[in-house]
Amino acid sequence: MTGADEGMMEPTLETLRRWESAGGYWQVLSRSSAGLIVALMRCDGGEEMHRISSADPALTAYIGDRETSVQ
Repeated sequence: MTGADEGMMEPTLETLRRWESAGGYWQVLSRSSAGLIVALMRCDGGEEMHRISSADPALTAYIGDRETSVQ
C-alpha cells in the first residue's frame, strides 16, 4: 500500500476494496468538500497502515454515510 510510484497508483476505491478483501478494515477520519480521508487499519489490533485522501466520487458513494467498515 505504501511506497508506490505516483504513476502506478490504483484507483482509491480499488485500494479500499483490496484492503477489505485482505481482512483489513477502514475508518473515515475526515469528510469535507475536498473529499475523504480514510485510514486503512490492520485486522489484528487496529494499527493504521496507510491513509487515503481522495475526492473520488466512486469512493464517496461506496463509503456512503458509514464511519467504518466494522459492523
